Amino acid sequence: MLPLPALIAIGVAGLALLLLLIIRFKMQAFYALILVSILVGLAAGLPLTTIPASGDAPEQLGIIQAIIAGVGGTLGSVAVLVALGSMLGKIIELSGGAESLAGRFTKWLGPKRVGIALVIAAGVLAIPVFFDAGFIILVPIIFAFSKIAGLNPIKFGLPVAGIMLAVHVAVPPHPGIVGGSTILGADLGWVLIFSLIISIPLAVLSFWVGKVINRREFAMIEATKEMFDSFGTETPSLNAGLRDGEKAPSAFTVLGLILLPLVLIMLGTTVAPAFEAGSFWNGFLAMIGQPIFALMVAIAAAMFFLGVRRGWSQAKLGEVMESALPSAAVIILVTGAGGAFGRILTETGIGGAVAELMAGSGMPVLLAAFLISLIMRAAQGSATVAITTTAGLLLPTVAVLGLDPIHIALVAVAIGYGALGLSHVNDSGFWVVTRYLGLSVKDGLRIWTPLTTVLGIAGFLLAWLTYALIPMA
Repeated sequence: MLPLPALIAIGVAGLALLLLLIIRFKMQAFYALILVSILVGLAAGLPLTTIPASGDAPEQLGIIQAIIAGVGGTLGSVAVLVALGSMLGKIIELSGGAESLAGRFTKWLGPKRVGIALVIAAGVLAIPVFFDAGFIILVPIIFAFSKIAGLNPIKFGLPVAGIMLAVHVAVPPHPGIVGGSTILGADLGWVLIFSLIISIPLAVLSFWVGKVINRREFAMIEATKEMFDSFGTETPSLNAGLRDGEKAPSAFTVLGLILLPLVLIMLGTTVAPAFEAGSFWNGFLAMIGQPIFALMVAIAAAMFFLGVRRGWSQAKLGEVMESALPSAAVIILVTGAGGAFGRILTETGIGGAVAELMAGSGMPVLLAAFLISLIMRAAQGSATVAITTTAGLLLPTVAVLGLDPIHIALVAVAIGYGALGLSHVNDSGFWVVTRYLGLSVKDGLRIWTPLTTVLGIAGFLLAWLTYALIPMA
């Protein structure tokens, strides 16, 4: 094995090359991750092909075999989860569920609390629906309420976008946090519980920070101003975006479908261990609490309540579910490539070298998790790449520390919130938010980037507090 300084230098050079390829040369993230994995393996002296075990020497994986093992190990569950989560989100998206949720929360809280109602609805909707799609779905509702109130759409839209992104980076079944958790070996049930709990104060913070930012007026760019001015002044319809004859499902139905898999996963994580291992109830609750099973149940319920019961044909239901897969496929591949990069870092000993360096520096693992993810996110823009790369880099460190399932889950959550901060021009979400809310690039960097960073730091601090308060098992 190479000396510690050489391994560290190769690891740093590998990360720098990865960022250069993605940022400067606009290389597709999946290809860039696999390419850099090969180059790092070669530089660190991994064998070109697998060397079988002999005597006391263990088997040494070749570079390509290590990459295959990394992709396969990561995607064993991630591919299924991301695909199923995308299907559930797509059914809710195309059924009109977002309009229904926003309308119901507004009715409950009253017209004077429209902003709060939209933030709550957005936070719930963001659990199964990807950030870009979810925000675009809510834009007509944001525009409509803004026209009625005579306000700039940024007043309602900014806090809505903030909480949706916070949920997207840290709450399963979103791909980045699922991939990062899988690489670290974190229990998705605990990740879900902690990220959901932390999301509640983050929703409050997003609303409050948005309110502070919105004390000043921001000029709307011309393209958005034309779109906003031409938007109708009528109250948002619960039938918006639906075909003739279709009605949006009730908010209670949509809310129930979103909460169903979360409740099942929590039962498996928190209640199943209370029963004796091997007993019927222990096995039953553990099975229904598996994320894949929970999502399968939720999709079956959505197919019936949002599809069959509302008159969708079997053909349309199949088309809706299939339309979720192309976008999911790209994310799945990037997540798998992140796992491959992590495996190469482990096989070469670079991960162990980083662990030694961190142990010598005294930096807490949770702080390192947040900072590395934040830097990766700022450098290349993709939250999924930032989370999976950071998880792979820290895997040996987490293994050496011997953390229990709860604290490993909190490390994964901290990585997720690192990928929330510093959203700027290399992030597709930055352009979605700024263009739909009418912000110039300069104003986007002045208000959207700080908002995401404040939310990321707050989420990390809450994860760190939880980490410190819960005793290690």
